[in-house]
Amino acid sequence: MSNHHPVADTQHNKTFTAYVIGFVLSIILTVAAFFLVQKQQLTTVNLYISVAVLALVQLVVQVICFFGLHKGSERGWNLLTFVFTILIVLVVVSGSLWIMYNLNYNMDH
Repeated sequence: MSNHHPVADTQHNKTFTAYVIGFVLSIILTVAAFFLVQKQQLTTVNLYISVAVLALVQLVVQVICFFGLHKGSERGWNLLTFVFTILIVLVVVSGSLWIMYNLNYNMDH
């Protein structure tokens, strides 16, 4: 008698496939950003925009492939938690940049 469960194997294969696709896409996006910076064929502003867009695309790929926020019965709660985390990170980063800017400004005057 075998304890072979086809549903569990199918889920495992889908998860493994998602991980492999996510890994390959992440590598491609990272290498693309690296080559954009290495070759310096774009203006500085366009380079910053291109690297930022590649970073956002990589964030979406990793959220979908690794975090699995696009599936499951608790998708709404997972998405809400993720959005709240992003909000907290944005507050901390923007607050830190604001403080550093003010410190720099006050040191010069």
